[in-house]
Amino acid sequence: KFEFNPKDGIDNPALSLAEDADGEGLGEPRFYLLNKDGSETFGFCLHEELGCQGHIIRQVELGGLAQRRGLQDGDRLLQVNGHFVDHMDHTKVVQKIKASGNQVLLAVLDSNTYETAKALGRDLSQMLPADIRPRLCHITRDKSGFGFSISGPEGAKGTFQLSVRRDGPAERAGLPSGSWLLELNGDSVRSYSHTQLARKLKRSGSKITLLVASSVAEEFYRLWGLRVTAALADASWLPFKVRKLSMVKGPDGYGFLLKEEDCSLGTTGEFLWEVDAGLPAERAGMKEGDRLLAVNGESIEGLNHQETVMRIRAQGDQVTLLVIDSAGDKFYRSVGLGTWFDE
Repeated sequence: KFEFNPKDGIDNPALSLAEDADGEGLGEPRFYLLNKDGSETFGFCLHEELGCQGHIIRQVELGGLAQRRGLQDGDRLLQVNGHFVDHMDHTKVVQKIKASGNQVLLAVLDSNTYETAKALGRDLSQMLPADIRPRLCHITRDKSGFGFSISGPEGAKGTFQLSVRRDGPAERAGLPSGSWLLELNGDSVRSYSHTQLARKLKRSGSKITLLVASSVAEEFYRLWGLRVTAALADASWLPFKVRKLSMVKGPDGYGFLLKEEDCSLGTTGEFLWEVDAGLPAERAGMKEGDRLLAVNGESIEGLNHQETVMRIRAQGDQVTLLVIDSAGDKFYRSVGLGTWFDE
């Protein structure tokens, strides 16, 4: 913004820009949901560059996934799976993307807008919608029921809003009142009538898992044409937790055996067996049958057995593994989370 004064000439451009307090002309954040198969990459690199602020999108592959979705060279990364990352250590941000496995939701800002906003001292997190992550809640019925009721437009399919009873099972499981139901036990409710949903709930027994979204989140995904999935969800309320095992190799090794085994739907996974008593793996808390999810914060999704073994060996005499027990692994896969984890 330049203003000409006949006496003083052109005003200081930086001063004029700073006075444009409403930020008119600045670009808006853009959102991209990238889904790749096991052999594909996301099609870009994330750089940290001398003299430049932020996490910079570089090397966008011609015809690759990132370019097909619309990512551009020089874009600055603001969010990974709903987490604001502009202030985070670069290595940690790279790990967050790798930890996402085959699906990641990114929020970016074009380079000009980013640099202008930084020069103006803007809080970039305020440019992003709050609470866009859906939530997974696992509810156990008590004598009075699950502790929520359902409402929706008469005759409409797939539109169900939840009201939560105070101090009931649903509230204790983290279900927000007023949220919209998206999935029941891993199945979309988009085509359900109210009667069909009631029947499904009745047949679910004493425990159910719901994928829900706030009105803000539901509108956000609808406007951007993104499908809400369990892989994007805040799963912190779920009862099964991943465990972090930090180990230093001893004279007899770590003390476990890694095996590739079949899972559901023709997929395979890496499982931990023959945990030796008194050796580093057992002392770190490893249990027979644990499933391996990540090595040093990086998901092993898409790696074959030999590649996983090489990644563990590459760490030298010290390694950190993320694992989940068999009950938790079965549960996460039943609701469509695969090898979910979120450090």
